[in-house]
Amino acid sequence: MLDISILFKIGAMGVLLIVIDKVLKASGKDDVAVITNIAGIVIILITVIGLITDLFNSVRTMFMF
Repeated sequence: MLDISILFKIGAMGVLLIVIDKVLKASGKDDVAVITNIAGIVIILITVIGLITDLFNSVRTMFMF
C-alpha cells in the first residue's frame, strides 16, 4: 500500500542531493559531486523499483481467481 510519507522521503532525498551537489561544486570538487549524484539517483531508483514491485504484486493478487 502506498503511503504518502514515502513520497516525502523521496522528495527529501532529492532536495538533500541538490544541496550536497551545490556545496561540493562551490568548493571545487566537481568529480565528487558527480559521484554523489549518481549514488543518490541509484538509491532513489532502488526505492522506486521496490514500490513498483509492490504495486505489481498487489495487482497480481487482485486478479488471481
